[in-house]
Amino acid sequence: MSTLATILLSALPLAAGWAVHVRWLRGCLNTARRDPLTGLLTRDGFTRRATVLLKDPRAVVVLADVDRFKCINDTYGHAAGDVLLKAIADRLAHHVGPAGVVGRLGGDEFAAVLIDDHELTAGILPLLHHVLARPVDGQDPAVQTTVSLGWVRAADFPADDLSGLLRRADEAMYAAKQGRAGTRRAGLGRLFATVTGRRAGRPGARADAPMVGVA
Repeated sequence: MSTLATILLSALPLAAGWAVHVRWLRGCLNTARRDPLTGLLTRDGFTRRATVLLKDPRAVVVLADVDRFKCINDTYGHAAGDVLLKAIADRLAHHVGPAGVVGRLGGDEFAAVLIDDHELTAGILPLLHHVLARPVDGQDPAVQTTVSLGWVRAADFPADDLSGLLRRADEAMYAAKQGRAGTRRAGLGRLFATVTGRRAGRPGARADAPMVGVA
């Protein structure tokens, strides 16, 4: 056997071991980017996928926030709250579909980017709002809530990156929550003035910030 063949054969176990190690590292990374409760992507994983999707002019950014979630935890316990969050996450992911992405940003706040092929978002999101409010199968029907949705078309703000679009969707969501409107689309007005990235109405934001236009 030639010296070269001997060297190649001796290197095979090392190459195989490295391939296994790489697969293990990828698995660890994928696990780290998944929320253990809902199975959705965490903020880092969501940001990576959403940034790619925003290159499509049909992209729509949606922010969802569970209404009165603290009251549910306080009344029925954190286990009931966790079941509710899992159900909402599953329903949201189902309606966004594999062409889009859904992430849990933290607590009871979720974000999604979907591709709106036929400009149907304005009609679909009110229906999604009702779906997300359904009681969870097998749970006490009293353990239910609504979810406020804010959304924005990326094409309306071509200069905005994901962070800017999420802020606009967040402001629209907050307006929907305050007005009990269910869903609200971000209008073409300017963003709220913020402190440390927080919009008016959240701790740390200016109380005299101007209102954003909504439609």
